[in-house]
Parts: sequence; structure tokens; C-alpha cells
Amino acid sequence: MSTLLKDYPLFGGRAPKRVTLFAGHYGSGKTNIAVDTALALKQSRAQVAIADLDIVNPYFRTKDAEKWLDEAGVRLIVSPYANSNVDVPALPAETYAILDNPDLTAVVDVGGDDRGALALGRYAESIVRENDYEMLLVINKYRPLTRTGADAVEVMREIEEAGKIQFTGIVNNSNLGDETTAEDVLSSQEYAADISARTGLPIVMTTVKAELLPELSGKVADLFPLSLYVKQAWARGV
Repeated sequence: MSTLLKDYPLFGGRAPKRVTLFAGHYGSGKTNIAVDTALALKQSRAQVAIADLDIVNPYFRTKDAEKWLDEAGVRLIVSPYANSNVDVPALPAETYAILDNPDLTAVVDVGGDDRGALALGRYAESIVRENDYEMLLVINKYRPLTRTGADAVEVMREIEEAGKIQFTGIVNNSNLGDETTAEDVLSSQEYAADISARTGLPIVMTTVKAELLPELSGKVADLFPLSLYVKQAWARGV
């Protein structure tokens, strides 16, 4: 990953905030991006943690990446019931480490849509007060309920209301799982630009599978390769 990140820096080379939150529609890929971001940050930050606030039956939990996070020295904060057959909406007390330790660089995977973002509300006031955070909207043109810019913005506003934090930027993660082509990514640029225009928020990253980089370099700004690209059940045609 280090060679790729040298050529394709996180957030287009801008200095990361102490807390980076990812939120978006169910299945948008925010968890995958949160994991990759935490791994990338660990290359330059001494203390990095990733907190999974997604307590509403997620597609993919950060717990699934525990092996890679542990090997990299990234602290994982997740519900004690993650990846079990116990469906209890509980968050560990150590989640407050995000707020209490100013030396900790934290990545937060916020639950999908407004229902999933409710858990963020209990931490929002402290995060906003510190004012050292990014709240990034993960968008995917190829998800059924966010195919248009208007639909994506509607989801965004609902998340903001539930989570009590306003977004500061956009991550274009438009993909079709393993079947994603460079043309699919290029075709999503107008969609992302429309959402940016509607909200006044900048596009801070366009995330892609690493193997697509040769075809997209120089054509898309602020590319970021995903090293742990997760297969999605809703690939092309679903």
C-alpha cells in the first residue's frame, strides 16, 4: 500500500483532521473506505483507531477487517456483539476514547442512512466543539436509491439531521463491485459534480480498485486506491 499512497495521497494530499467520519447510504462502501483510511493514516500517525458506529445490521463490519487492522497496529473499537448472532444495538464505553484522547487520530464508520446515524448524535456536540474533524459523504451512483444527485442529497440531509453534524466533503465511491470498469468510474464524475454543486461541498476523493489506476490516472482528480476492496452482493445488474 505504501507505494500507491506515495503516488495517490489520502484526501488529495491535504492534512487529515484528528477525526474523520464516513457516512452514506447503506451499501455505499463507507466501511471499506474507513478501514483503508485508517490503515493509510497509520503510516504517518502514531496512534490510530477506527470506531464502528454502525449498529443497524450492516453489509460489512470493520470487525471483518480485524486481522489487517491488528497487524497494522490500528485500534479497533466495535460493538462487543459484532459478527455474532446477537443483534443488540450496543456501543462499547471505549468509544469515548475518540473524544478523550487528543493524541488519537480517529476514523469513524457511521451507520447507513439516518437510522444508522442516530448513534453519532451522542458524540456530535464534543466533536463539533473540538472542530478538528471531517464529515465525509460516501456516494455511489450505482446504488438503487441514490442514482440521482437529488436522491443522494436527500439521504445526506437525513443523515445530518440524525447525526447532528454537517458534512464537509464528498467521497465518490461509485462502483459495481468486482465488475467495476474504468468507464464506470468516469461515468460517475458528472453525478459527483452535480452533488457537489447542489451542496457546495468539495469532492475530496474518488476511490477505486488499485488495478484501475493505470486507466484513470490523469483523468480523475484525487484518486485513492482501495487495497481491501470488498465484494458486494449487489454487483452489476442487481
